[in-house]
Amino acid sequence: MTSRVTSVRVDEEQQALLIGGEGTAPAEIELAGRRAVSRAGVDADRDDPGWSAVLPLQAARWGGPVLPLPSGDYALLLDGRAVDVPVLETVVLAGLRVGADGAVRIDPPVDPVYETAEGRLALEGRYAALPGAGENAVFFESFYGQSSGCNPGAIDRELAARAPGVTRYWSVVDLSIPVPEGAIAVVEGSPEWWRARADARLLVVNDWLRRRFDRKPGQRVLQTWHGTPLKRLALHRPGLHPRRWLAVFRESRRWDALLAQNPYAERVLRKAYAFLQRPVWVDGYPRNDVLVTGDAARIRDALGIGPSERVLLYAPTWRDDRSEMVDFLDPTALAEAADAVVLVRGHSRTIRPGRDQAGSRVIDVTGYPDTAELLLAADALITDYSSVMFDFSATGKPIYFLVPDLEHYRGKLRGFYFDLPARAPGPLVRTQEELVAALSDVSAVAEHAASYVAWQAQFNGRDDGSASARVVDRILDLGWLDG
Repeated sequence: MTSRVTSVRVDEEQQALLIGGEGTAPAEIELAGRRAVSRAGVDADRDDPGWSAVLPLQAARWGGPVLPLPSGDYALLLDGRAVDVPVLETVVLAGLRVGADGAVRIDPPVDPVYETAEGRLALEGRYAALPGAGENAVFFESFYGQSSGCNPGAIDRELAARAPGVTRYWSVVDLSIPVPEGAIAVVEGSPEWWRARADARLLVVNDWLRRRFDRKPGQRVLQTWHGTPLKRLALHRPGLHPRRWLAVFRESRRWDALLAQNPYAERVLRKAYAFLQRPVWVDGYPRNDVLVTGDAARIRDALGIGPSERVLLYAPTWRDDRSEMVDFLDPTALAEAADAVVLVRGHSRTIRPGRDQAGSRVIDVTGYPDTAELLLAADALITDYSSVMFDFSATGKPIYFLVPDLEHYRGKLRGFYFDLPARAPGPLVRTQEELVAALSDVSAVAEHAASYVAWQAQFNGRDDGSASARVVDRILDLGWLDG
């Protein structure tokens, strides 16, 4: 008799799903999501035809804290085979809402009443009525609450050390997102999220401000952005609709200051966002401080990579015409051909729709909290048009550009600010075979040595390990926060 699930219930004390079944006991049972998997062994009694399993609804990744599983849809697998789940009553469990309609779904820990149109309007109205900016606090948000890294994360670390009396709130999509020590996680759309967003004197974000935003008297917004641009953005994007033009103007008017990695980025961002009258701080990128001050061995250890392993980081950008990460590279085949560990890092816009890749000597690090740490741990970068190229070049390590869709991307999707093939600090290849050949050819990198030096001079002049300090100096000197 094949195994069959007969019951699923939530144990709030254990913060787990308790699975019961009958028939032949499976060797393993899994709760599999796009970016996380919970596994459990199965208990079977020889004198009882049934079996049971306990599936944790929490996990620790990359050596970090034990946190709830990411929100999203999950499949219940018995020995790798998906099975139907008896309908569960929706419950609140340790900051997670778990429900089912033939499957398991984990929702963010926000009361369902606030996810209705009426509930959202009520919270927005309450937010609009708050006087705000009364707390010596910062409201941080990175990649729409899907991370606590990038420039906001680096600024948080510096601010925590320099001004420990400042309260630090982090906007997160759910409680699976780790926040820095001493910071307070506030789940997007919750009453506490709206209150913290109103009361904080300073907002530090690296992308657009979502949902309703009403600047409170005395409140400041620092837009750190998230990369030096190669691809055209904002007002420079091809075929921009007039409504989008208006949205760009409205958004940039919310910012008090904009952070740029280098003078080139300052010029582009000013024009792309019509940010002409307010200051742009050309202080380098705080997120890149770790490239100078960080410990690569610690990061490799957290990823389970030996000190002598060759590590290749594949980090392509997203595409406007697809929701998931591009499939131009077979990471398992690359790991074998290059005798390396391959780290796969999807863009922030592909976190939710995408799914972790797996394979021998392949580690999907799309959910890793801080991209800069991955750059530090890698021996070489494989990218395409991603701004990560401007960060990784601060290390001086080899960069390879896998660009099979160069003409389409440059000519139709986005366009470039400069001629990448003419100035690239590493070889451009069209196929995985060409990439493997370039990885084993020392001369392929050597041919671009002069371009690499010129590239670093233009783009990495302020990536010296002190960008966070310069930014926090400005924040405190301007009186945006009390130190």
